[in-house]
Amino acid sequence: MKHILFVSFVLSVPLLAASKPDIILDDVAVAHMNLEFAEAEETAFEETIFSLGHIEVLPGKKAVVSSRIPGRAFSVLVIPHQEVDAGAEVAWIESRQPGDPPPVIKLEAPIAGVVSKVSIAQGQPVSPDDALIEIYDLSTVEAVAHVPQHLAGKLKLGQKAHIRLHALPEKVFEAKLAHIAVEADETTGVIEAAFHVANPEKLLRPGMKAEFSIVVSQRESVMSIPRSAVQGDPAQRFVYVKDFELKNAFVKAPVTLGAQNDRYVEVVSGLLPGDEVVTRGAYALAFAGKGSVSLKEALDAAHGHAHNEDGTEMSKEQLAKASGGDHGH
Repeated sequence: MKHILFVSFVLSVPLLAASKPDIILDDVAVAHMNLEFAEAEETAFEETIFSLGHIEVLPGKKAVVSSRIPGRAFSVLVIPHQEVDAGAEVAWIESRQPGDPPPVIKLEAPIAGVVSKVSIAQGQPVSPDDALIEIYDLSTVEAVAHVPQHLAGKLKLGQKAHIRLHALPEKVFEAKLAHIAVEADETTGVIEAAFHVANPEKLLRPGMKAEFSIVVSQRESVMSIPRSAVQGDPAQRFVYVKDFELKNAFVKAPVTLGAQNDRYVEVVSGLLPGDEVVTRGAYALAFAGKGSVSLKEALDAAHGHAHNEDGTEMSKEQLAKASGGDHGH
């Protein structure tokens, strides 16, 4: 008995390549929407934990100016927010010792930095216990994250963090974990994790509120896109993909998502590497309806010949009729 072996072959075709665009816009509409795009790609994906915190003066970078003798302020030479060099004159103190005139001593800045506070006025009595002037060196600051204690086990020295500030929403600062508190706060239940952040432009100031995305692990070859591209509700997420052929055309593609961090989200299914997704303007596209150009108009322009309203190719009879009659071809 002979056995006949049947072998079937399945041709895999990208879903989006076969999909008709949901929205087609004209050049004017695209210009008004200021659309921006990003390519779906397989990259190293960062697993992060999120926490809140603030900016502090780096330990050892704060100095207080005081007088070693009692007396009165003869002159005060600095004001708050003024930058000073180490050794710069900041005040003169007139001694209470007798003399004509009474002896005076010079007070100097012990470090270079910014004057944060001046607690003295000319003629004011002073004593060695008084903190007269405070100076901060803000060339490097400490960013302190308040990490929930149940996540503290994921922290390790040297981990990178993406740091954002409410006062500077367009900037992202990166720093490495420098030290972890030895005990948790009993009231709030958080562990302090401190990052040393270079601050050459002096944009970061003590007391500023900050948000931290601390990178605790990394996975390779993960398909991901910017979070700003994702639309819809948790039960039905989708993105708008730039059509591979038609100008200003977009396909609404349902996606299944995985992990996310402060910038990107993992795409489990729904996209292929190289798909261009709309990032800026994606929300506005949801209200664009079918767009400002029909599918027929877009395909006619792209291919140089007429199509049906549903985008399909015209038959020979339809082409003949559209051109003014049947000439027997």
